[in-house]
Order: sequence, then structure tokens, then C-alpha cells
Amino acid sequence: MNFQQLRSIREAARRGYNLTEVANALFTSQPGVSRQIRELEDELGVVIFERNGKRLTGMTEPGKGILKIIDRLLIEAENLQQASLEYTGQQSGTLSVAATHTQARYALPKVVQSFRSAYPDVRIALQQSAPEHIAEWILSGKTDIGIATEGLSQFPDLVSFPCYRWSHLIVVPDGHPLLSRSPIKLEDLAEFPLITYDVGFTGRGHIDAAFEQAGVKPDIVLTAMDSDVIKQYVSLGLGVGIVASMAFDHGRDKGMRAVEASHLFAQNTTRLAVRKGAYLRAYAYHFIQQFAPDLSRADIDAALNGGELS
Repeated sequence: MNFQQLRSIREAARRGYNLTEVANALFTSQPGVSRQIRELEDELGVVIFERNGKRLTGMTEPGKGILKIIDRLLIEAENLQQASLEYTGQQSGTLSVAATHTQARYALPKVVQSFRSAYPDVRIALQQSAPEHIAEWILSGKTDIGIATEGLSQFPDLVSFPCYRWSHLIVVPDGHPLLSRSPIKLEDLAEFPLITYDVGFTGRGHIDAAFEQAGVKPDIVLTAMDSDVIKQYVSLGLGVGIVASMAFDHGRDKGMRAVEASHLFAQNTTRLAVRKGAYLRAYAYHFIQQFAPDLSRADIDAALNGGELS
């Protein structure tokens, strides 16, 4: 039994049993992956995957149980490597952080700046994507820390920490008719074309829920992942924007006005997630506490060992 066999099993399950993708992920050949899987099955005396000819189609019931053990073994192997670096006093390395555009653009810069001052020898690899991709990257070990508003708390193998709460703003060009209405109602918004986030991004779920509960049908004409893109189209007069409060700068966003919308849409909670059972190096704890100052190291350890903070 070797780690390459274990990784082949894990990646085959993660990548929908597509051995070409597994081979690419492990930097090997498809026949090599097939051989590793077969050798482990022969050694254990258990058929792990269901097959149709040579093609993998699913996991057997014993395979599902074995996969859980393999996941734990590989996590602990990665933890062992991290622990060895920590115990030998090495304060260099790479911290991989995945975040949505809004978090990377507006919430993270000051955190990264402070972190770089404290750990100048640690490289930060900042990636941007959708919440579901961020979760997948954390689970696969591609990234150490994930930050998003939606989705991260839905994965049982992740531990997510509530970091801060925020509301949405309504953004309109100067002189827009909505500026004369106070307070703005959902019915008022429905009179105009709306521009906001893609489904699954930056509190979009709370926007949809508010309109649905009120029985009001909005005319959402354009969606985007990027707050700056939304504001750009608002500035062109293509619609009324609904964006995260941290994404609007009264000094920078010339020609536009922001109107409070906390009375219309539920508050959102941005969460930071790590893989359950992961070994965190000192600089990872530091980064988490810079982003969520109310979290103590004891809070983080308790959640890693026992579940999620509410």
C-alpha cells in the first residue's frame, strides 16, 4: 500500500470516475491510475469501484467506507508535513487563500497587508472563484483557507467560522427617480430593471428570498460575479444596482448614489472555512484572526476538533 494508490482512489471519487482527469491531477498516465487502483483492490481483497468494462461507474458499498479511511489517512499525512515545518521553526511557505471577488477586492487588502508585515517570508496565493469551487478547492487541499458569503457552511467536511455581517445597498446614477422615495420599497425596485449578483454569490439568496416572500417579481436584466462590473453598468444607466455595502466607495464611485437597503434584505454573514481536521501552521492562525478578530486560537481549535461555530 502506498500514498499514490490512496491518492488515485480519492481523486477518482472526486472527479466523477474520469480517469483522464485523475491522471492529469496526479501528473501520471491513465493506465498508471488504473494499475494503482487495481493493485490496492487486490491487496485489500475488496472491490472499491463499480465498473462497466474498463470504465469506472461508481463506488461499491465497501468502497465508500474505505474512501472515508483514505481521506483521513491523506489528511493526516498532509498534517504531518505541516507539523514538521512548524516544529523545525520554519516561518516561510505559501498560504493559499480562495475568495469570491467581493471579498478579495474589498475585505482582504488590509488583512493581506497586515499579514505580510507579520510574515514577510510567507507567500500568499490568492485565488478567486465561486463559493462551490472554493469549497472543492479546500476539500481537495488545493487551497488552505476559503472566504465567501454563501455556500461554505453547507459542506460537512469543512469547518466554517462566521467573520462579519453586512447588508446590501441600492446603487443608482445621480438624479435617479428612486432617490426621491423614502424609504424605498421592494415594489419601487420592481419598477426598474435591476442589476445584481449571479445566483450563489454575495448574498443573492437573500435578495431573491425577499422578493419571493413579498410576492413581488423583480426584472433582473443583468447579473455578474463582480461588484465593479455591476456598478459600471449602473453608471451607464442600464438599471438599478444591488451590491454589497463594502463594495461602494462614496469618494471613488463618482456619478452614483448609494441608498441603504438593510430594511429590504436580510443581513449576510461572511464565513471563513478550512478543511475539518486540517493542521494549521502559526501563520494560518494569524491570517484567520486578522480577518476575524473576535476568534481566538482556542475557538479555532475547538471548531476544528468538534464542528462549526454558529
